[in-house]
Amino acid sequence: MTKIAIFGVGLIGGSLALCFKGRPGFRVVGHSPRSESVRKCVDRGVVDEGTTSLEEAAADADFLFLCVPVGMLNDYLEALSRCPLKPGAVITDVGSTKGEIVEAASRLSFGDAVFIGGHPMAGKERSGVEAATSKLFENAYYVLTPTSSTPETSYNALVELLAYTNARLVRMDARTHDGIVGAVSHLPHIVAAMLVNLVARLGESDDGYEKLAAGGFRDITRIASADPTIWRDICVSNREVLLELLQAWISETERFMDILRAEDGEGIAAQFRTASAFRSALPERRVGIATTHYEFYVQVADEPGTIGKLTTLLGSWRINLRNIGILEPTPGGPGSLRMSFGNEDDLGRAKTLLEQEGYIVHY
Repeated sequence: MTKIAIFGVGLIGGSLALCFKGRPGFRVVGHSPRSESVRKCVDRGVVDEGTTSLEEAAADADFLFLCVPVGMLNDYLEALSRCPLKPGAVITDVGSTKGEIVEAASRLSFGDAVFIGGHPMAGKERSGVEAATSKLFENAYYVLTPTSSTPETSYNALVELLAYTNARLVRMDARTHDGIVGAVSHLPHIVAAMLVNLVARLGESDDGYEKLAAGGFRDITRIASADPTIWRDICVSNREVLLELLQAWISETERFMDILRAEDGEGIAAQFRTASAFRSALPERRVGIATTHYEFYVQVADEPGTIGKLTTLLGSWRINLRNIGILEPTPGGPGSLRMSFGNEDDLGRAKTLLEQEGYIVHY
């Protein structure tokens, strides 16, 4: 049996456990220092068995996942370095920062076991084992940060195991990871929190701010509701990267202020056009369905039966439509449908067919 030990069976740890539990040849053991947490994850069927003993969970484990907050990772690594680990065992983590933990692991000895940093870029607004699901990682990026001394056999074994998550695995240097994730994840959380705090202070003397802070404001600041303790640890761990990014953010703010002072309407519009183009090109993550890059947009009339007519036409030519999205039309104007296909051949045939029928197709 392949023993998989999960330290910290919350949202991420519990979801990993559910990806592995029940697979032939796997035994999943959950660990928490709190007995009530152990009972909860066992009673919910997330793990095969649970224990409050770190040594018992680590004993003879083939894979050890550290799914505890970033601020606790070093303590767990040091504890594991004092355990008699199985030769060839792979230790990995799920922390949002990688540089510090990889360096910490390099200073410790785990016998013949190997540490490989990991970061599944997935989550939910809800936390805890109650929110765990085997679908959490589907089509999400899962970064692994082996070093030059990491045995390829160990790395490949972890990759093979993580295939059960249906995540998109990415191999990356730890410091490179921290720079990128700092910009696309950590900085947005800070900006969202700062924006909410600014509006809250403005609202101290006028309750109109709170009354009208709905819609778009709530959408763009949703991530400000994240767990303060978790984000405290992430910010401290990635502080050097974040200080550089915050300085760059200040420079961007000053640049926009200069455009405003100059009353440069075209300059303002250019800022929004550039942002819109970049954001539109970002890949979408879809849980439970395969991703595809074979898609186009087709202009359609805003009238009943349009979608049925198109799908029937494609079906009559045995063209497999994987997904369809509706882009809401402007009043009185044509609408658009985003059509996705499983391969380039279906995309090409569909484009030719629809254009022959008089539809306008664009990418």
